[in-house]
Amino acid sequence: MAHILNTQNPLTISGKKRNDRDDEDGDSMVAKKTSLMACEADPAVALASIRHEFGEHGGVNMSIEASATFTVMEPETMRRMFAGELGPENDFFVYSRHFNPTVLNLSRQMAALEGTQAAYCTSSGMSAISSVLLQLCSSGGHVVASKTLYGGTHALLSHFLPRTCNITTSFVDITDHGAVADAIIEGRTHVLYFESMANPTLTVADTPELSRMAHEKGVTVVVDNTFAPMVLSPAKFGADVVVHSISKFISGGADIIAGAVCGSEKLVKGMMDLRGGSLMLLGPTMNAKVAFELSERIPHLGLRMKEHSRRAQVYAERMRELGMKVIYPGLKDHPQHKLATEIVNREYGYGGLLSIDMETEERANKLMTYLQNATQFGLMAVSLGYYETLMSCSSSSTSSELDPSQKAAAGISPGLVRMSVGYAGTLEQKWTQFEKAFIRMVLTWSR
Repeated sequence: MAHILNTQNPLTISGKKRNDRDDEDGDSMVAKKTSLMACEADPAVALASIRHEFGEHGGVNMSIEASATFTVMEPETMRRMFAGELGPENDFFVYSRHFNPTVLNLSRQMAALEGTQAAYCTSSGMSAISSVLLQLCSSGGHVVASKTLYGGTHALLSHFLPRTCNITTSFVDITDHGAVADAIIEGRTHVLYFESMANPTLTVADTPELSRMAHEKGVTVVVDNTFAPMVLSPAKFGADVVVHSISKFISGGADIIAGAVCGSEKLVKGMMDLRGGSLMLLGPTMNAKVAFELSERIPHLGLRMKEHSRRAQVYAERMRELGMKVIYPGLKDHPQHKLATEIVNREYGYGGLLSIDMETEERANKLMTYLQNATQFGLMAVSLGYYETLMSCSSSSTSSELDPSQKAAAGISPGLVRMSVGYAGTLEQKWTQFEKAFIRMVLTWSR
């Protein structure tokens, strides 16, 4: 039989029970309280405080539970599991679309990272977002959301949910708190949705104040923290639910598609409910092998985020010196620099993304062409969090779902280049490559 770590004594390995005993420790879904307290100081401390899962034969890495279904020793046990009397909190598993031990371990890491009671991981970031919204909203429901969102999320809220579920959304400038308050319809608005750091404008949301306002009106706050893991901790400032595309910084390898929902134990259990849970019934299940891969990467996420942020800060300052129009929360002229300084986890800087406004798509494409094909500074590709720098013209790529008026309202210029700063090579080596490409572009345009 597989083994699990006894959470009361982190040095004790106990046999996994497959009968109808239900007197186990009962915290398999929940990040320990000490981790939540530690997260207030540093997410890395919280991650290091959760229990360590050893392998079946004592390996330092946990075993991968690749089974789709799980056996029981007695028929009565299965009845009790389907009745909800026994579950993963007691180390009882039914089927991997419901709960899987390996995925559950990654989920504990995500809960610790975000300082929430619980979490569960999904097959993609969009599946995490859509499942949360469908769990929190019913037909006729209403969402208030930021005008500036990832294009896929914007399309989900503006087209798919109204058409299929009669759930409507009012899009607002998330920095205009009066507009946010006015858009909330008491008794009908269920969710306030925004990104902690907006894609691609890098607008920083005032999570503490927005959460206070929403809670006064009984509205649940859902925050997408994909752009800023470890840099920002939305739950610490009042967010009820934190969602992630783990595919990005948390994975770090541009080789995995995955998502996560972090929130209360009640929310996660509700989303996995056999009869009414959106995750259970829609089935965006994470593969256990993917969960294992990701669980091995999270421990060094902090080191990676520090270097992403360090280089982004240096590049942003130097780009500004070259006369470029740069958007980065770590620059003093960023509209939310003061707010960001107050709410970031300072050890991790201001994040690994910056944007350069080249004003026109033609100029943006010319710069990216030189950066990739002439000097090898980075790669023209969507996504972020990779060890190489990735760059794309947002208006014609990841924000293409927005129409021209929506892009203008969101502050997305036709020539806005979103740049996810990597850490391959040395900082000075890569900066020299950037400078060469920039100078070549300037000379081309001046002829």
